[in-house]
Amino acid sequence: MWLDKWVAACLVPLAVWILLSGLDDLFISIAFILSGRKRFPWPAASELDQAPERRIAILVPLWHEDGVIERMLERNLAAIRYRNYDIFVGVYPNDEPTVGAVYQVARRHPRVHLAMCSRNGPTSKGDCLNNAYRRMNDYEAAHGFRFEIVMVHDAEDLVHPESLRLVSRFSREYEMVQIPVLPLPTGLGEFTHGSYCDEFAESQSKDIPVRQRLHGFLPSCGVGTGFDRDALDRLGRQRGGMVFNPESLTEDYETGYCLHAMGCRQVFLPIRMEAAGPVATREYFPSSFRAAVRQRSRWVAGIALQGWERHGWRVPWRQAYWLWRDRKGLAGNLLSPAANLLFLYGCASYAVAACSGHPWGLGSLIPPRLAIVYSATFSISTIQMAMRIRWSARVYGWRFAAGVPLRTPWANLVNCTATAAAMAQFVGARFTRRTLVWRKTEHVYPASTVPGYSTATFSEQA
Repeated sequence: MWLDKWVAACLVPLAVWILLSGLDDLFISIAFILSGRKRFPWPAASELDQAPERRIAILVPLWHEDGVIERMLERNLAAIRYRNYDIFVGVYPNDEPTVGAVYQVARRHPRVHLAMCSRNGPTSKGDCLNNAYRRMNDYEAAHGFRFEIVMVHDAEDLVHPESLRLVSRFSREYEMVQIPVLPLPTGLGEFTHGSYCDEFAESQSKDIPVRQRLHGFLPSCGVGTGFDRDALDRLGRQRGGMVFNPESLTEDYETGYCLHAMGCRQVFLPIRMEAAGPVATREYFPSSFRAAVRQRSRWVAGIALQGWERHGWRVPWRQAYWLWRDRKGLAGNLLSPAANLLFLYGCASYAVAACSGHPWGLGSLIPPRLAIVYSATFSISTIQMAMRIRWSARVYGWRFAAGVPLRTPWANLVNCTATAAAMAQFVGARFTRRTLVWRKTEHVYPASTVPGYSTATFSEQA
């Protein structure tokens, strides 16, 4: 059959790529198992209670967040178990509803400060953060003190009550401290948001800890990141005063990379499960296909495409490996849906042949040597699926994790579409000499209490 011949021809390059990428992922899993004996030096509660509080500035960049920002600020101000901090909220002059919402909170809470951007928005998240950083500098000059740590959060974040105390504690040894980031739990039918749950549970439980253990640079997760003030100032001097790269769509990734290149020490705090839930920054991610594509296309364009354009591969070989892992999605994301379709076709054609008593046409077209490669890729994929189920279950429970095999093909489709969109945006911007702009995601905030965070009640964005 001609279709079988076409499928068999496509399987060869696809299997080679899946084997290469699968072995890479398998290496990370093996490295996690072999390096997991050393326990992380998590501080005791008494140590956190007695530790001096370093002065922290939290920067929150906003564009059209009037629907959630008041609840976000009020909730976190009530929940955070820390006293020595201020919040600088970046807003744009042409976003009057958000300006008004922040102004109302600032009137009630002296530690909240409105940071007006110098230009109309949207520009970029990095540019908005730079404006908030300048407002922080002005505040210091007016009050005669200096912030020792700068943290970054978004408008949808539920900051863990212990987050600032942990950042203060570990910032004495590290110039960048990353609190884990995990999506909030969602229903079994929420395939898009559920795929975020699966992917973040795996990356924050396994991939990033292994990256740290193997001395790879740690990209900031964008939220829940604490930076040493002196390190950021040194970085800003290298950029002509721009602490956060205003041209990058993923200034968090860029900042983590540049700090490591400067010799700064970085640490990712592993997920710690407590009775009330994980110690992590929690938030809702997009629940619709279109919104997820919009967000992930920004990640791909910033991390893989802009990162490649800006830094190339001119790094020590150990770091080049992590660049490869960050960029291999440019090919892998595009190929994954095709692999899923061909796998389903192979299973369906085998079932039809078995029921009809005819030979399996596709099987007769696969040479014995290639059959070994296909078996290897299937085995590796099965192992990786089991690993993702295991990490998803750790955070969200086994009932939710049972849906990983169903959500993974959907996630592959989202990633494929986002990667294609990112490539189109990137190439189009280069041809027209335009700057890629901040394509932000619409956010929602929890409608009720979240265990381990606060006893206050909040309503969801309409």
